[in-house]
Amino acid sequence: MKHHNRSLLVACSALLIATACREDASLQSTDSSQTSSLEGAWRSQVRFRGGILAGMTDLEFLYAYNAGGTMTESSNYDEAANSSPPAYGVWKKTGPHRFETKYLFFQTRAPGPVDGIASAGGWLPAGHGVLTESITLSSDGTSYTSTIKYASFDKNGKPAEGGGDGSGTGTRIVF
Repeated sequence: MKHHNRSLLVACSALLIATACREDASLQSTDSSQTSSLEGAWRSQVRFRGGILAGMTDLEFLYAYNAGGTMTESSNYDEAANSSPPAYGVWKKTGPHRFETKYLFFQTRAPGPVDGIASAGGWLPAGHGVLTESITLSSDGTSYTSTIKYASFDKNGKPAEGGGDGSGTGTRIVF
């Protein structure tokens, strides 16, 4: 009887290991978790109705949503004059297929004649921006719609002109 139990235990263990090691086993669990999470890489189109960003009709963002609630954003305008580098922030789930994000970036300005480019060392600090976004994920987890708000702040942290509201649509980046 002992030999039979040991053989059964070995056979069951081998079956479990073989099933868990199947290539599609991990993909299935990842796919099902992606239908209800932002984790991963995304590409979005954002349109602002007002503020300084309203004129950017071709504005696109790339996002990386990390496990644990941090995220990074970059836009197709990151290298434009008077632009900003990537933004960094946080995200959280607020309900079924609903999320909120908050991310910040630094604003820069070109040095003026008084600043002198050599003594200033390049582009100068000009404040920061805060983007907050409410996201509704599609039922299959491959796309989303959002509302977004941009707030601008000067070098002293006081609200500055240029903020605005907008909307976005995003698609998950997949192989």
